[in-house]
Amino acid sequence: MTVTNILLSGVVGSTAYGLAHPGSDVDRLGLFAAPTETLHGLHGPKESHVTTAPDRTLHEAAKWCRLALGGNPTVMELVWLPEELYEVRTSLGDELIGIRSSFLSARRIRDAYLGYATQQFRKLVSRGDGSFSADTRKRTAKHARHLRRLCSQGYELYTTGRLTIRVADPESYHAFGEQVAADPSAALPLLRHFEAAFDETRGVLPEQPDDRAAEAWLRRVRQHFYTPGTVPA
Repeated sequence: MTVTNILLSGVVGSTAYGLAHPGSDVDRLGLFAAPTETLHGLHGPKESHVTTAPDRTLHEAAKWCRLALGGNPTVMELVWLPEELYEVRTSLGDELIGIRSSFLSARRIRDAYLGYATQQFRKLVSRGDGSFSADTRKRTAKHARHLRRLCSQGYELYTTGRLTIRVADPESYHAFGEQVAADPSAALPLLRHFEAAFDETRGVLPEQPDDRAAEAWLRRVRQHFYTPGTVPA
């Protein structure tokens, strides 16, 4: 996959969280700018490029902004990575990191992070009582780890306006994953705990994100990558 105009890209997923094990895939996420001229036609450019081996997802700048303004936990990681995990970082990418807080809002962060965590829980309980294959057990433990991570990171973002990507105690996450792999219902108390914590806590985030900052940044991107094409006679 060849994608030009990459503005920001880095290593995300289990490697970034500190939860990877030998043999884990290395996931990469980034955003790129479509040439501005291509946005004017009847058929717009492709908004996402996804590959496996290597695992990489690239979103067009406008799509990334829409997802981030909705509180999407996956894209949100990109602007909160530790310095060493960035592989491409341009001046426009730095600008985006600089306005990352403007994408946050209380309701959307709560709904997105708890929503994703609930999806993980449904995947767990759909697999039954733990008497399944070793491969399914492994996937169940992984979903459990991500459920706990989503709850913890979402609550941190909701209450402090900051997002710590690397988890503080990886071993406790792995232990939780194994516990839930043996009994998927063991994840429910943690999910209920964070649902109550969100409901009972007044966070620091505004009710609505500041999409004006995202709009201004995106317009700078469009101006930067605007090269007028030749108009046919």
